Amino acid sequence: MKAMKLYERVERIHNELALLDIEAEAPLTVEQLTPFDNYHYFGTEAVDEAIVTLGLQPGMRVLDIGSGIGGPARYIAERSRAHVTALELQPDLDMLGADLTKRCGLADLVEHRCGDILDGLDETYDAVVSFLCFLHITDRPRLLANCRAVLAAGGALYIEDYAKRREPTATEAAALEVKVQCPSLPSAAQYEAQLRTAGFVDIQVEDVTEQWTGFTAGRLEEFRAGRDRNVAVHGLDIVDGLDDFYSTVAGLFATGVITGLKIVAR
Repeated sequence: MKAMKLYERVERIHNELALLDIEAEAPLTVEQLTPFDNYHYFGTEAVDEAIVTLGLQPGMRVLDIGSGIGGPARYIAERSRAHVTALELQPDLDMLGADLTKRCGLADLVEHRCGDILDGLDETYDAVVSFLCFLHITDRPRLLANCRAVLAAGGALYIEDYAKRREPTATEAAALEVKVQCPSLPSAAQYEAQLRTAGFVDIQVEDVTEQWTGFTAGRLEEFRAGRDRNVAVHGLDIVDGLDDFYSTVAGLFATGVITGLKIVAR
């Protein structure tokens, strides 16, 4: 996974906090973290949409699959007061996320768990969310079946994810597999069919390719405009790695290789 530079040296968030004169063990607020701890597109705006769509309320149980360093999980917990299980495969992201959650005073609402959704879970949840994680997982039948299995009656799955728009060239396929850790993508139609096979019956698929194409292009432009500042804060290796990642993703959207989807499945 560390070939995907977004997931390499994730402790870089401490560099941003230090720039705000926040000491290493100091208490934090969710608002202080949100500019840096959401790895998906449109940040808390996207998470707000999930909260409203799913009708998240105090006491509900939510599973966040591929929770990263915990940005969406903390935001959901603070805004809705729902209990969130933040499931993350990578130990360094999981440990960092748990520390940030503790410093935000949200450990009673957010449980960080290092694990793999493909192994299944014994608990049930009122809702499952995932922001740009499923694209890394090739075993879609087991993934979606396990999502269905952990949902309580009437529960819903909210996904932001990639789908295949056209067949990639060999160079594009290599970039997807290595730099984006995305070795196999279904088309939008195949995605919906896979959800139905897994047992979901009320499925809404929204194509957000245009919005995500604009977002990824803008993210790259903004990052490059701040290159001198970013190098001073994070160092050349981190900045060059992120630049390559942002450029790769923006190019895959711009050339029509991938499409963006928001999916609600009940």
